[in-house]
This record gives sequence, structure tokens and C-alpha cells, in this order.
Amino acid sequence: MSSFAPFIRLLDPPFALRYNRAVRIIGLTGGIASGKSTVAKLFVARGAQVVDADLIAREVVKPGEPALGEIARHFGATVILPDGTLDRKALGQLVFDDLQKRLQLNAIIHPRIAERTQRELGALAQAGVPEALYEAALIVENNLYSGFDGLIVVSVDEPTQLSRLKAREGLSDQDARKRLSAQAPLSDKIKVADYVVDNSGPLAETERQVDQIWTLIRSGGPKRRNP
Repeated sequence: MSSFAPFIRLLDPPFALRYNRAVRIIGLTGGIASGKSTVAKLFVARGAQVVDADLIAREVVKPGEPALGEIARHFGATVILPDGTLDRKALGQLVFDDLQKRLQLNAIIHPRIAERTQRELGALAQAGVPEALYEAALIVENNLYSGFDGLIVVSVDEPTQLSRLKAREGLSDQDARKRLSAQAPLSDKIKVADYVVDNSGPLAETERQVDQIWTLIRSGGPKRRNP
């Protein structure tokens, strides 16, 4: 997942989620290397249903999926590994600094991500699930949170975030800072959050915060409803 994460975080789908309002959707986001996926797993362990945008984005480019063939035609065979799977790291490097190429890639994968997301949310609604978390990286940057029933932001102090990113991706300090600058500052995300999980400290403290937030969500919070 590590080589794929920067690619997804740059290309989160800017589409409006249209879902059955019987399911309350709480967004879950955070900065790169903030521990968003770890926090999502903690919510799952407590019974939450999570729709993972990163996972869906990986699924729609698997071998046999139409998107993979389109990507190969647009970007060349160099982004396909010998086993026929997508070389996510190579593709991420190719599009990182090229807006036109990112737009081309968006046009290929976003409609498929949107369709599969709607399918998952529809299945949750049919199953009578009262609330679900939508985990994605660029919820705030793409203004998706305004259509949700709440927003959780996973926060971490910048030195820890930078250290984690460099270790996880094997990046230089300069490249890691470049990745951080590709997203909105965590302070901007916190401003629009209904709940904040500070993931800078020990796991036990993160778990305590998740317990508290999940209790509030299950009780009907946050108390807002968008038109």
C-alpha cells in the first residue's frame, strides 16, 4: 500500500456522493502519514462500517478491469509490471507534477470509483446500517465534507507526520515536504471538523478518543444536517 498511497492522495475523486439518506455518512480524513487508516481500523473494531476510497481505487485498476487497459493505452507499458498489475509507484511519479496527466488519469478512474462507492453505500442502506464512515484523503480539498453528516479529522504534529512519511515511503526530506504541500494543511482540515483524533501520542490515547467519538456518533451526533 505504501507505494500506492501518494498516488491516491493526489487523485481523490472530486465527485458529489449521492447516497441513500437512510445511511448517515461521516467522513474520515487526515493528512498524509497522519494514521488515518489506523484510526479507521479502530472504528471497524468497534463495529463501524467503513467505505474505503483508497481500497476502491486499487480495486478498479486490478488486472481484468477496463481502467487498467485504458491507463496502459494513455500512459504506456512502463506503468504495467511484468505480472500485469499496475506499477502504482511509476504512475504516481509520472503524474505527480503534470496537471494534464493527472486530469487524464482522473477521467479514467473517477467515474469507476464513484460507481463502486455508490454500490457499496447502497448495499449498506439495504442492510439497514444506520451510519457509515467514508474514508478518503482529500475530503476537505474537494469540499466533499459539506455533503456529509459529519467529519472526523485525524491529526498529528508536523515533525511526527514528516518523520512517518519519510520512513514509510523512503523519501528524502525535500520530497516528503513536497508531498505534504500537495494537500491542505491539517489546520485547515481541523477548522471544518466535527471531531478530531490527535494521533501524535500512544495508541491507547488514540483508542480513547475513538471510543469517545464512536459513542457520540452512535448517539446521533454530530447535530447537523446538510440540505
